[in-house]
Amino acid sequence: MVQRLILMRHAKSSWQDPFAEDHARKLNPRGIRSARALGDWLRAKGHLPDEVLCSDARRTQETYAGLELATPVTFLPGLYHASADQMMDALQRATGGTVLMIGHNPGIADFAARLLDKAPDHPRFHDYPTGATLIADFALPWEALTWGSGTARDFVVPRELA
Repeated sequence: MVQRLILMRHAKSSWQDPFAEDHARKLNPRGIRSARALGDWLRAKGHLPDEVLCSDARRTQETYAGLELATPVTFLPGLYHASADQMMDALQRATGGTVLMIGHNPGIADFAARLLDKAPDHPRFHDYPTGATLIADFALPWEALTWGSGTARDFVVPRELA
């Protein structure tokens, strides 16, 4: 049984309000467009999750909303600026066959790199810019997941979808 992970960094957020707490920052107009484009890309490719694990920060919630997916979502405070190990813990408790996880850098870039047996051949993979999305398959059940056990199937950044 193959499990699939869709690992997405939140779309571009706004720095317009210098007094807004980091957790409360919203998406900027480019981020809103990117989230919609990423949702369209997921649908076109057939990468549809049956479970979503999402940081509870405003920008990750707005990214999820912009994808326009009719998938149950769990907003997890522990994914807000989570380390790779914290993200692994959350994924190991997943129950879906295809899980979308939406988080933040720097943890998400480290998590993606450590999960895969081989990094995708993409110039932006290692810095994992806003909206970056990895599709990876695993032959192990989520609870048995180990570092280096994933196979990259696709990787995209929003600028490629314009």
